[in-house]
Amino acid sequence: MKLDDDIHNYYERLVIDKLESMGITEEKENPNYLADLCCLVLNQLPPRYIRYEVDMAFYLAPAERLQMEMNVANAIQTSIKFLQEQQVPKKSAS
Repeated sequence: MKLDDDIHNYYERLVIDKLESMGITEEKENPNYLADLCCLVLNQLPPRYIRYEVDMAFYLAPAERLQMEMNVANAIQTSIKFLQEQQVPKKSAS
């Protein structure tokens, strides 16, 4: 068994899907920005480790899935705002 192939965090797929649906993966072509964004987003979410995507389809209640999607959307917005604030040039003290 190779753990990095067999086990993954379900939120990773949700985050990538949401970023794609928002057009962010095409809008922000800088791979460093996207990697930073994904890390910031995933660090706000609880890990949900699975072996197979189908497991979540059968065992995840619709209300829980909706809550997870809302959590992802909120984490993305918070992370985008954080990154934007980091890019604003600071005024020098005169």
